[in-house]
Amino acid sequence: MSLHEMRRLFDYNYWANQKLFAALSPLTAEQFTQTVAGSYGSVRNTLVHVLSAEWGWLDRCGGPPRGAKLEAHDFPTLASLTDLWSRVEVQMREYLGRLSDEDLAGEVEFTLGGRTQRMTRGDLLQHAAIHAAHHRGQIALLIRTLGFEPGNFDFVIFGATSPAVAR
Repeated sequence: MSLHEMRRLFDYNYWANQKLFAALSPLTAEQFTQTVAGSYGSVRNTLVHVLSAEWGWLDRCGGPPRGAKLEAHDFPTLASLTDLWSRVEVQMREYLGRLSDEDLAGEVEFTLGGRTQRMTRGDLLQHAAIHAAHHRGQIALLIRTLGFEPGNFDFVIFGATSPAVAR
């Protein structure tokens, strides 16, 4: 994947997040934290997992440090979470702005599940974006269960409304 394609993937990622956040805005604080289903139980817990993972992969790839994984109880409202997410988005965009195609091919060593592994920086960043898309789908199901409409944040909608530009 080229750096141009990686930036485009994250442009989509953040566009889709904004669409999802808008769909989540009518939820009450109780609905936001309510146990519904899924691996993480609530909309909030799933979102915190996604943000923590994204920032964690950015950190492992050489971006700003995250520190310990984020804890759901630190984010009682959607606004408290999206405020931090906006800052992480800026960090990710700045980080991607400093990289080259060659940097994406560089290997990164990381530990996952107690095992040390190596992958290219590009693969790890791509994983972060794909991981987010996976969980946005789960959150869409959770908010449907709560009686809300998530809208459509498919890549094809993004592509039709946001044509690719050379960078």
